[in-house]
Amino acid sequence: MGPLARPRQHIDRKDLYTNLETRIQYLHSFIDFSSNDIEALITGSKYIKQLIPAIVNIVYQKLLQYDITARALETRSTSYEGPVDDNLNENSPQILHRKMFLRAYLAKLCSDPSTLEFWEYLDKVGMMHTGRGREHPLHVEYVHIGACLAFIQDTLTEALLSHPRLRMERKVALVKAIGKVIWVQNDLFAKWYVRDGDEFVEEMEKQNIEPEGFLHGKKILDDIEEGVPSSPSCPFSGLSAAAKADACNGCGDKAEGEGSCTTTLPIRDHVETH
Repeated sequence: MGPLARPRQHIDRKDLYTNLETRIQYLHSFIDFSSNDIEALITGSKYIKQLIPAIVNIVYQKLLQYDITARALETRSTSYEGPVDDNLNENSPQILHRKMFLRAYLAKLCSDPSTLEFWEYLDKVGMMHTGRGREHPLHVEYVHIGACLAFIQDTLTEALLSHPRLRMERKVALVKAIGKVIWVQNDLFAKWYVRDGDEFVEEMEKQNIEPEGFLHGKKILDDIEEGVPSSPSCPFSGLSAAAKADACNGCGDKAEGEGSCTTTLPIRDHVETH
């Protein structure tokens, strides 16, 4: 006899579109998101949180590099084809406001994913970018969403794998876990953009308009203030000099111990294109 095959699981197609918990359970099963991933995220969250301020700067440098994504930061839509304010930069009030929410969102990504509330909020993030659930609608076309998620994952992966104070097995576990979370988030964006399951639209959960960072009337995102303390060692020490200059303010004399960074690197005002 051959090896025993696992029994084939039944997945109800309608439930995938009308029941978020069923969709999440299916995705977790398919990508093998397990208690090991949850443990890696919870125990490794401090390392990701150390990276967040620099990653937010890198992401907004990237978004401001293209007129179509910069336009969305000003007009709340990537389909508007008018001119972009030439003075829009990383220190513009609306950009500083958006940075605050991206910091809080990235911190949420490495919180406890064992609760349905965690995934409900990620689903709401997907919904809010399609003009739903906000008093002031935001319309960002999916091509930009996918590109931005890929950029965030790539930046996180390189920074974590380059971390001088993490053992390789912990790096691998953390990279795998955060990668799975980002890919489920990608699905929860796509869910609101693609037309699959349109025949069940009347049975899908109706979304209420709420302030950003809230779910079911409850505040979900923690505030992340400017001036987050630096990591004891530079989390970008393994990156190229150009990437460091874009990302790292330097740990200065606050760093101590083996592998510490003692170089202060200014954040450049722009991202060079090649």
